[in-house]
Amino acid sequence: MIASAVHRRSFLHLAAATPLLARENQLPQYRIVTRYPARPGVGMPEPYRARVVRVHSEGSIDPVSEKIDEGKVREMLSRGMRSLTGESSDAAAWSRFITPKDVVGIKVNCSGAPRVMSNPEVVGGIVANLTAIGVPPEQIYIYERFADQVKTVGYDKHVPAGVHFDTAENGRGSILGYDPYTYVEVDFFGEEDTRSYLTRLVSAKFTKIINVPNMKEHQAAGVTGCLKNIGYGDFSNVARSHRYAKTNTYSFIGTLASVEPLRSRTVLHIMDGLRGVWHAGPFSRSKKFRFFPKQIMFGTDPVAMDRLLIDVIEAKRKAEGAPSIFDRSPSRIREDDTPQRDPAYNHFVREPGHVEYASTLGLGEYDIKKIKVIEL
Repeated sequence: MIASAVHRRSFLHLAAATPLLARENQLPQYRIVTRYPARPGVGMPEPYRARVVRVHSEGSIDPVSEKIDEGKVREMLSRGMRSLTGESSDAAAWSRFITPKDVVGIKVNCSGAPRVMSNPEVVGGIVANLTAIGVPPEQIYIYERFADQVKTVGYDKHVPAGVHFDTAENGRGSILGYDPYTYVEVDFFGEEDTRSYLTRLVSAKFTKIINVPNMKEHQAAGVTGCLKNIGYGDFSNVARSHRYAKTNTYSFIGTLASVEPLRSRTVLHIMDGLRGVWHAGPFSRSKKFRFFPKQIMFGTDPVAMDRLLIDVIEAKRKAEGAPSIFDRSPSRIREDDTPQRDPAYNHFVREPGHVEYASTLGLGEYDIKKIKVIEL
């Protein structure tokens, strides 16, 4: 068994549209336990570090009916993958990441379902490309943590027979879907259970993982993108990181995402930005907090992609007259349901700095000047 620790240290944090701020971060003590050795150069953030392709299609979704044009989504997937890899065909592009022998996990995000989630049209398009290069449907798993959320989406109507739908917790709180030998141990608030276990499918079944997050604001983490979907979405007992307006998502998200074999088996990120959430995320109870970026992003660098997501959410909040997700004012915090109605308030002090912190763990490039963005 291999064990490693992430130690306490201070960190300089770059807030959007503000000077570089020195902020003391007394980080929790993390103990990472895993049987799997690190595999340098495999998985996140390689092979396209600091490279992001963003494909926009004005007709991809109707903001009124929220109906998605499946044909346009398939074209967006085609152009995005070919541009990311430089290949001239879809088959060659997808074959850069996946082979017919792979068992592929598609990590969807259903925390805001049925309003905002990894759209079945996008997931169905991914599955179609995998089967086109010879991956049998029986070797493809669409997976999430909670069964009750996945059941509201209807992925089965968009994929061929044989594709699996699996969740770590068929009943909330179940531990059977997690690997007892792969976990992160940390005490945040003196909680009784201090371990977060990796989803068993990741360690025992999958050889490759495709991460399909959304474009969402998150009340604790600032944004829910690649890092949070692959980190919090693949471990148990993660909500304990934030309570009483205090959140430890700053260092917890990146730490979870760095754990092997999750890190090395996550080979591709396709961010579904057809619709998103700009406040009160991730659940989006009110339609007024949903918006429609009408885009899909592609890459292997989760930090670079989430860095761009921060700008998307910040721009929308600015347009709506809402405070920045980097605003740390205690006067903005409300414990009641006010934040569900009023974008001036929030339940937690948000920690979008988790994206930059993840870059210090080698998960990708945060410096916007070093990120190459290809707009289509």
